[in-house]
Amino acid sequence: MRIASIDRVEPFVTKDGSTIRELHHTEAQSLAEATLEPGQATERHYHRASEEIYLITKGSGELEVDGQARRVRPGDAVVIPPGAWHQLENDGSSELTLLCMCVPPYSHDDTYFE
Repeated sequence: MRIASIDRVEPFVTKDGSTIRELHHTEAQSLAEATLEPGQATERHYHRASEEIYLITKGSGELEVDGQARRVRPGDAVVIPPGAWHQLENDGSSELTLLCMCVPPYSHDDTYFE
């Protein structure tokens, strides 16, 4: 059994500009907590191979997926298919956090920008 604790994982900045703490990364999938500060947004991008699921856990913001924008808040879970352009903006006054599940696992090499 492998257990990872969020308070023991070192954060790093991904290619899209969000700060993440990767809890698990296997050959099949990855799970990370991502954070955006107020006024911060990820750079609009897509992943050729990975499907992502975002679960918003704190704060709120606007998520755009392939030109469709929606307000997201705690408890919202969003599927982002492979190849879908997406961007998340924290337009609130507090930190925005989410869990991000990727299949196959997240890779800098699978992140593409406009």
